[in-house]
Amino acid sequence: MGELSVKNLISIHDLTTEDINKIFQKSLDLKDKLKKGKDHKELEGKTLAMVFEKRSTRTRISFEVGMTQLGGHAIFLSREDTHIGKGEPIKDFAGVVSGYCNGIMARTYEHSTVTELAKYADIPVINGLTNFNHPCQIVADFLTIKEHRGTFDDMKVAWLGDGNNVCHSFMYMCAKLGVDLTIATPEDYKPSETVFDDIKKYAKSDIFWTINAREAAEDADIVVTDTWISMGDPEYKDEESRKKKIEKFSPYQVNADLVAHAKKDYYFMHCLPAYRDFEVTPEVIDGPRSLIYPEAHNRLHAQKGVMALLMK
Repeated sequence: MGELSVKNLISIHDLTTEDINKIFQKSLDLKDKLKKGKDHKELEGKTLAMVFEKRSTRTRISFEVGMTQLGGHAIFLSREDTHIGKGEPIKDFAGVVSGYCNGIMARTYEHSTVTELAKYADIPVINGLTNFNHPCQIVADFLTIKEHRGTFDDMKVAWLGDGNNVCHSFMYMCAKLGVDLTIATPEDYKPSETVFDDIKKYAKSDIFWTINAREAAEDADIVVTDTWISMGDPEYKDEESRKKKIEKFSPYQVNADLVAHAKKDYYFMHCLPAYRDFEVTPEVIDGPRSLIYPEAHNRLHAQKGVMALLMK
């Protein structure tokens, strides 16, 4: 066990508020040390196995660079490099890698792959993304909000588009930190009822769904969206399905008319990759209220904080 109440980072749902604040503090401390050129090789001699079923620019670079800066080493394992899901039980893979490495980061399609890795591994497992959630992204997002806004008090987040894995992690984090969240999606793209059931146990803020994009954006401090079509979605390879989905989601595009309903000092966030003129217009994503690059850069710092606390 590291310095958190959990052995793994599988979901924000599993963290205490104290855990979350420890991650923020550790991430900011490591970021400050890097900026000042101070030594922070807290994972010297340690190795992270990075398992990628789903490719990603930001996830691979940020984890690999993060381990290097912490004095450790990262091994990239693609689908072709492992036998997970192709004959070898996850139990055996987890048992073997636990004897070679000091941590596993897994970016997979099925959430059960990551939970099973965590069940059988003797070393910390970090969820780099599943179809159900994306905890590392949301730690980075809220670290960015903390830096730019200073506080989470009296804050409303507007989520627009698809009630997807990133949305689920926003729901968990907002519930843990007492942040209001309004989610606007088409009727048949609502977030999972599982997440709504989970957060009922501890949410002290208003977290609800609406079909109305303008209602969600009204007086929002943070406006967030994500790509409407992700890798692995049926529409990803089907042109006709893609056109239908884009048409259905067009009322949820984040544009100048929509953000006019948010607070004047709102911030825009997007985990990237972004598709301009689809889920967001250039005037918003490339405008002065956009935090997309600080947000992306904080993937490095947030994940360093997580790794240092779990793998030390």
